[in-house]
Amino acid sequence: MRILHTSDWHLGRSLHRVPMLDAQRTFLDHLVATVDERGADVVLVSGDVYDRAVPPLSAVELFDDALHRLAAAGVPTVMISGNHDSARRLGVGAGLIGRAGIHLRTDPEGCGTPVVLSDGHGEVAFYGLPYLEPALVKDTLGASRAGHEAVLTAAMDRVRADLATRPAGTRSVVLAHAFVAGGEPSDSERDITVGGVAAVPAGVFDGVDYVALGHLHGSQRVTERVRYSGSPLAYSFSEADHRKTMWLVDLDGEGSLAAERVDCPVPRGLVRLRGHLDTLLDDPRHEEHRESWVEATLTDPVRPDEPMARLMERFPHTLSLVFDPERAPDDPLASYAQRLRGRDDHQIAEDFVAHVRGGSGPDEQERTVLRAAFDDVRVDSGVDEVSR
Repeated sequence: MRILHTSDWHLGRSLHRVPMLDAQRTFLDHLVATVDERGADVVLVSGDVYDRAVPPLSAVELFDDALHRLAAAGVPTVMISGNHDSARRLGVGAGLIGRAGIHLRTDPEGCGTPVVLSDGHGEVAFYGLPYLEPALVKDTLGASRAGHEAVLTAAMDRVRADLATRPAGTRSVVLAHAFVAGGEPSDSERDITVGGVAAVPAGVFDGVDYVALGHLHGSQRVTERVRYSGSPLAYSFSEADHRKTMWLVDLDGEGSLAAERVDCPVPRGLVRLRGHLDTLLDDPRHEEHRESWVEATLTDPVRPDEPMARLMERFPHTLSLVFDPERAPDDPLASYAQRLRGRDDHQIAEDFVAHVRGGSGPDEQERTVLRAAFDDVRVDSGVDEVSR
C-alpha cells in the first residue's frame, strides 16, 4: 500500500504578517497532483490542519476545496486534529464526510477504532490518535496520570488491543500528533509541555508497522518506522534550512516499508543574515538573497539610522529585524532576550523567584506549584478556544 504522509498545514497562518494562503493553495494543488502522479493509495494528515481553533473563513473554504478534490480523486484520506485545531469543530460532520472517503479522527474515545483499507495483500488498519491534552483526556483513556507519555500509552494500549482481535497478518499504521523524543523542534510549534516534560519515547508506539507523526515542522525520521512529515511550508525563520517534503511510504505485504521524500513547492526562499548593516548592504555574496524573505540580525555596536528602510532597498522582502550588538559576555547591557534565549516559561519563572530572593531558587514543592499553574493556564486556554 502506498501512503502519502503529510501534516501541519496550518491553514490561515501568516509569516510575519505576510498571508500564506496562496502558498497553501499551491501546496494543496501539489498534494492532489502527487496523489495522481505517484499512485498514492491513501493520504494521511497528522494534525494541525488549521492554525487556530477558530480559523478565518478563507482557510475554511480552502480546506473545504481540498476535501472535495481528495474525495473526487477516489483516494481515502485519514486525518486527525492537532493541538492548534479545535477537535470538536474539525470533527463536525465526520460520519457523513466519511462516506466520501475522508475519515476525520478527532475524538480520543475512537483511538482504538481504525479505518480499515485493503490492498492485494490484505487489510491495513489506520488508527487516528488526535492531539491528546493530558489533563483533559486522562480519565477518558484511563491513563495512570496526566502526562503525555501516560495518555499516549493508554491510547496505544487500545490500539494494540484492537489489533490483537484482527486477522493474522493485518498491517497497522498510527497517526499521532505529539513531541516524540529524538525529534528536532523549531520556533513555530506551540509549546505542549506538561509538568515540564513534553517528549515521549518512540517505544510508546511499539507493535505497529508505521507511525505517521505531526507537530514538529521539520521532516525527519525518529526511527525507521516512526517519522515526522513536517510542515509543507516554512512558518518561522528557524525553518530557513528545512527541506519541506511529504513522505511517500510503500508498505509491503509483510509490513516492511520503503520511504521517499517528495518535495513541496517553495513560494520564496527564507534566509537569516547577520552582521553590520553596511556589510549586509554591500557584500556581493548576499545578492542571491535579494528576492528572499529575510530576517536580518544587526550586530552594529550602535543602532544605525533607519535600518529597515535601508535594508529593504536591497532586500525588498525583509520581514524581521533583530538587534544583537556586539558586546562582551559580561557587559551589563547584554540584552534581556539573550539571557532568556533557550529557556521555557517555567525556567524563566524559577529564575524570577531566584532573583527576588537574592539567589535562592524555588524548592521542589514550589516547583510543583509553578508547574501546576502553567499547566492550568494552558489547559484553560485550550478549553476557552474550543468554547468560543
